[in-house]
Amino acid sequence: MEKNISDEYVYKKEADWSLFHYGFAIPIEYQVVFGQIAGRFIQRGESKDIMLYLNGKSYKAKLNNYRIDKKFNRYADIVQIRYGENSDLAEALRGCFRRSYAYISKMKQMQEKGSKKHISLPEELKEYLAVYTTEYDDTYVLEAIGSCDMEVLRDMVSGKSERTMEAQFNFDEKDDTAGFKEKEQIVKIRKLNKKIGDNLKRLYGYRCQICGKAIGEKYGCHVAEAHHIDYFVKSLNNDAGNQMIVCPNHHSIIHDADPVFDRTRLLYVYANGLEEKLVLNRHL
Repeated sequence: MEKNISDEYVYKKEADWSLFHYGFAIPIEYQVVFGQIAGRFIQRGESKDIMLYLNGKSYKAKLNNYRIDKKFNRYADIVQIRYGENSDLAEALRGCFRRSYAYISKMKQMQEKGSKKHISLPEELKEYLAVYTTEYDDTYVLEAIGSCDMEVLRDMVSGKSERTMEAQFNFDEKDDTAGFKEKEQIVKIRKLNKKIGDNLKRLYGYRCQICGKAIGEKYGCHVAEAHHIDYFVKSLNNDAGNQMIVCPNHHSIIHDADPVFDRTRLLYVYANGLEEKLVLNRHL
């Protein structure tokens, strides 16, 4: 367990009906830091009081841990963060995500009574809640990423190269062209993206998913980079499912050769006919 676990990435949740009323589930198998915390803080079948901070205000919630059985084709633990529909936190979240809440509420009214069909947000309305740890096991920070943040980001990345954006994410390189108004949104997204990548690097022990090598190991250092499968400048998708961990050599090759990634077979197909399959995969 690392000594410093403050401000680490836990989860990125897309705004939906459940988030606005009840809470959300966190599959912990890919959330390395949180899995370590939850393992010592809450055991299977237990429920604990936790504190969540959103925009500087504190809110009470429950952390539940239970195991999904074979009926759902999985055996992994699921951790839930729960709160009441009429709680201050639910009301605060509905206020943070007004546009997506209004859209989902409207769509909900059009559904048949009792329908539990999931309502997906259109791309231009998608909003997210990022969850981070603090120095305390029972306290977490929530950060809202609204559609306005995504609009600013979309404008900022327009015309930029993917290598430039990924360098900013992997190495905290600053963008001096951003204006004062834009910097808050860019910093927020960059922080989340880097945290997701860092979490995946821990998951793979800083090894390249393509060649399996931890190239900095014999030197006593970590050398690994997060790569967006569907380029971020086009997709704006920084979910773990759109990132893989690669060594700098493979990262450069991918960007120079521009191969096609086959998600079904989990391999890259190059223009010269070469196929290169992932040798490590725990999240795609």
